[in-house]
Amino acid sequence: MKKRVTGIGGLFFKTKDPKAAKDWYKKHLGFNTDDYGSTFWWKDKEGKDCSTQWSPFAEDTKYFEPSKKDFMFNYRVENLEALLKVLKTEGVTIVGDMETYDYGKFAWILDNEGNKIELWEPIDAAFQ
Repeated sequence: MKKRVTGIGGLFFKTKDPKAAKDWYKKHLGFNTDDYGSTFWWKDKEGKDCSTQWSPFAEDTKYFEPSKKDFMFNYRVENLEALLKVLKTEGVTIVGDMETYDYGKFAWILDNEGNKIELWEPIDAAFQ
């Protein structure tokens, strides 16, 4: 398996008031926000459209569990199913089951400090 992570797919963090956070970032930093946060579009080395998602979550979200941290990173990957097999053989903790949507496949792991990491095999075209 040559590639694992190919980029940052998202930055997710807890906040007391997600709407206020989105409004602040829109006003002061020019983020183009929607219900989910803000999507940043870029091109990879081959010129393919790619995205990175910035999203504030409510401070009581359970989405980052079992991690106790107030943030979670999402990394873009190639061939998530094969990567999960490799990570399992390497002793990495996999949280839950892989999920598939029209915009890609998702799975979750824990790093060496117990931080939950979301792995995403994206279908960026689904957002356009």
